[in-house]
Amino acid sequence: MAEPETDFPELNQDDPTKDLWRSPREDLQGDRPPGLINLNRYPMALGSHGIATFLQRPVALTPADLMAAEVDVALVGAGLDFSGGMRGAAFGPRALRSHDMYLPNVAEGLPHAHVMVDAMKDLVIADYGDAAVDFESVHRSIEPVRAIVREIVQAGTKPFVIGGDHALMYPDVAALSDVYGKGKIGVVHFDAHYDAGSFGLGHNLTHGTPVRRLIDQGHVSGHNFIQVGLRGYVPTGEDLAYMRDQGFRYHFMAEVERHGWDQVMERAIAEALDGAEFLYISLDIDVLDPAYAPGTGTPEPGGLTPRELFPLLRRLGAETNLVGMELVELNPLVDPTYVTPLVANRAVREILTGIAMRKGGITEPHYLSPETTDHGQG
Repeated sequence: MAEPETDFPELNQDDPTKDLWRSPREDLQGDRPPGLINLNRYPMALGSHGIATFLQRPVALTPADLMAAEVDVALVGAGLDFSGGMRGAAFGPRALRSHDMYLPNVAEGLPHAHVMVDAMKDLVIADYGDAAVDFESVHRSIEPVRAIVREIVQAGTKPFVIGGDHALMYPDVAALSDVYGKGKIGVVHFDAHYDAGSFGLGHNLTHGTPVRRLIDQGHVSGHNFIQVGLRGYVPTGEDLAYMRDQGFRYHFMAEVERHGWDQVMERAIAEALDGAEFLYISLDIDVLDPAYAPGTGTPEPGGLTPRELFPLLRRLGAETNLVGMELVELNPLVDPTYVTPLVANRAVREILTGIAMRKGGITEPHYLSPETTDHGQG
């Protein structure tokens, strides 16, 4: 007996709320002078005070705001979390905004102790709010996410997308491709999983397939796709054959076990500098061992430590032409502690520090401040 045909179309075109989720407030289109909006009442307060924004930075709501303030980096939330098996990553942006427990919201005076560079002082950083997400549909969310990332890039600002699950890699990188051109973007992909699967229970885009979609559509060439931290029980032999055929450069934790982290880090940096004109970081928080980041939907033991990950993130910001990043799969609902948002916060700050270093002309390989490395040495 044949199964009855599905008689429900995907959308009710007569529903007046159909596009409400992606329609900006009308008052944002008015005559407000463009610029950043500082929501802090006082010039200094701890993270437990005031209205939570990314890194306690001022808010921008339009491309005109970004351009008027000459914003270097705009952080934008993208709470999409239904392309995998566990919900909760939609709260990742809120967790990152609200879990800076003790660093004050000062405009300067917080230099990174390894390099003595203060990204909060040297960069103009803004919270750009959240992308529109249809919480019933991954596919209806693709274009609004792609559009908001694209408008950040077109304003001359680096997008930092905070997710949300890894399906976001597709609209995020495609938006960069829209502006810079297909094949001009290289991606350094930090992840326990390769995310280049072919199938997703009939769905074209899931958190396990964005890499293949980007490669097959020509947004990124395989040669310019670099993966770090792979481990566990995928990819299979067939998947590895696809990765090799496409020219992927990849680094499993087995390589770290055999050759040590320093050697693998140098290889990844050299590969990032070899080919693409522009570079993007895709950071899945599960690249870290769950001892350091339990708040994720697909934890895999045996991962990187923060002490291994952080210098590579900082170096990519300082030593390459980095044009943006995403941090995904942060799921605070499965971490009752402070640790995962804390580590995610510091990962973002490492990249910002690297960008500030590059802006200040510090681009030498693995720069460390003599003030903090050589003090007391004979």
